[in-house]
Amino acid sequence: MYTHLALLRGINVSGHNMIKMETLKNVLENKGFQNVRTYIQSGNVFVDSEEAHGASVGFTIKQEIFKQLGLDVPVVVVSKNDLEQCFLNNPYLKEKEVDEKKLYIAFVSKELQVSAINDLKISQFKPDEAAIDKSRIFIKYAIGAGKTRLDQKYIEKKLSVVATIRNWNTVTKLLAMYNE
Repeated sequence: MYTHLALLRGINVSGHNMIKMETLKNVLENKGFQNVRTYIQSGNVFVDSEEAHGASVGFTIKQEIFKQLGLDVPVVVVSKNDLEQCFLNNPYLKEKEVDEKKLYIAFVSKELQVSAINDLKISQFKPDEAAIDKSRIFIKYAIGAGKTRLDQKYIEKKLSVVATIRNWNTVTKLLAMYNE
């Protein structure tokens, strides 16, 4: 049995793609996933499956949400190792007195080359900062996530990926849940 973390993009935001976590849990359990657990209302769901490949699990979850709820919700599946790498490779954690409330991770649907940072044209978002690490983009917002154009839509458009962003507090909690 394999545990997968599915990050659903764009649910329960500004009244769009509304899914109650209990409903999501029931949909996924009825599909055969086991030990389904959710964290907050923004689409973080752990499932246990016989399927080893995260991409297959993500595709099944996306299909089932569309079939049962009529919503087209992008899904990025993140492994425990992916979350652990967030703590090991986040360049902003090494800064003295970093404000963790301004740290975010964009999880993307495919592995990126380090050179993809050039495609993001980060300099136009100064003083916001970003760094790429495989299928993660570490972001440090100067003011906050609500006041920047360096968001999920921009990342998806520039890099031709599916992306979903989580704040550092959520990433920390999700890793703790993986360890439970």
